[in-house]
Amino acid sequence: MAKAKTIFFCKECGLESGKWLGQCPGCKAWDSFVEAPKEATGGRRSGARSLQSRKPVTLKEVRMEEEERLCTGMSELDRVLGGGIVVGSLVLVGGDPGIGKSTLLLQMCRLVSAGGTSVLYVSGEESLRQIRMRATRIGEFSDHLKLLAETRLPVITDTVTELKPAVVIIDSIQTMVDPELESAPGSVGQVREITSALLRLAKEEEISIFIIGHVTKEGQVAGPRMLEHMVDTVLYFEGESVSSYRVLRAVKNRFGSTNEIGVFEMLSTGLHEVENPSEHMLMGMPEGEPGSVVTVTLEGTRPILVEVQALICRTSFQLPRRTAVGTDYNRLNLLMAVMERRLGVQLSGCDAYINVAGGMRVTEPALDLGMVLAILSGYRNQALPVRSVAFGEVGLTGEVRSVSQSRLRVREAAKLGYTTCILPQADLQAAQEELPDGITYIGIKNLTELKKLFH
Repeated sequence: MAKAKTIFFCKECGLESGKWLGQCPGCKAWDSFVEAPKEATGGRRSGARSLQSRKPVTLKEVRMEEEERLCTGMSELDRVLGGGIVVGSLVLVGGDPGIGKSTLLLQMCRLVSAGGTSVLYVSGEESLRQIRMRATRIGEFSDHLKLLAETRLPVITDTVTELKPAVVIIDSIQTMVDPELESAPGSVGQVREITSALLRLAKEEEISIFIIGHVTKEGQVAGPRMLEHMVDTVLYFEGESVSSYRVLRAVKNRFGSTNEIGVFEMLSTGLHEVENPSEHMLMGMPEGEPGSVVTVTLEGTRPILVEVQALICRTSFQLPRRTAVGTDYNRLNLLMAVMERRLGVQLSGCDAYINVAGGMRVTEPALDLGMVLAILSGYRNQALPVRSVAFGEVGLTGEVRSVSQSRLRVREAAKLGYTTCILPQADLQAAQEELPDGITYIGIKNLTELKKLFH
């Protein structure tokens, strides 16, 4: 019996090779080549399902019309998508197991189909009975939503072509299989060919398709890296297992901004939108406690107030411990080095624990001043003035630099009743007339000026 021919290709960029290579010559990634049957590479199938022939046109002949969008009925999801579902788009939704990806899209199907729009939900992981059990907890569904438990690509494409729904959900891409390929479901070849077929289907039939993707232990979507390049939008559903809050983040969006986020709360009846994330993030926050500082981070166009907590104590080890939850660990070490050099605070013999309460992860530079104040407050065991908020970027020389959208941040703090704002001096001078009244502003040019806040 003849040995089946195999080929190696990079799971990061898709470069093909006749032999295994330690480093990909295309993207320079190490240990990224995987083996698959030669039929799975798609070379002989690339022209089998070609698009309809089209004639070249000039730029003047291209119609400049705004893309047609379909409202999902979930304002948080519409915000992340850039204003709604674009007709004919292919959207990839990734996230950890059990985070709520299927629940989110099933709720979207419920709201979209309630308006009379036809929706097809294709599941390769759950039976129809399991889907109905989950749907019962969410609410009532209309007859415009159709369910299909299938994993074979030809059956799915034939069903979509026959029904012509406006929205299709594929749950998940790793369970789908093309019988013409000899590789196993979820392999790189299968995922690549199936995604390519779904992309052609979405563009030719003008159907919006959402595909759910599993993630690896590193948090990236499983399969070839080119999967994210093929789709129009990539959404990541994030959250801690110990927290009920979920964050939907766009890491790629051809039809909108990649800086927007949507915040949800997982309840027994499904996912509920959090319209005011700042209020939820600060719920239960103690007032007047050392080591606790409120700062304002910006996610897209949305300002969010979060609490930064710092615990500083003398170490009992030769090498002090540094722990950062919800922010960058390296940024913590950098700020502590700046404080020790510029403020003369002896932190080299202390353990430092930083936590961004609420389960969010914040890496914005505007968090720097809040972290410095939390560390200084915890070290001196003195609390900041009650109802105070701080934001600003800290440089290596101890200077406090301006941040973007300072007026928007201050307005959000004022809306929640904060009366003291510690911000960069440059932002205070540039927008002093436009800042809201009723707040005491403290402009900081250098970290040495923070000493006046602690007596």
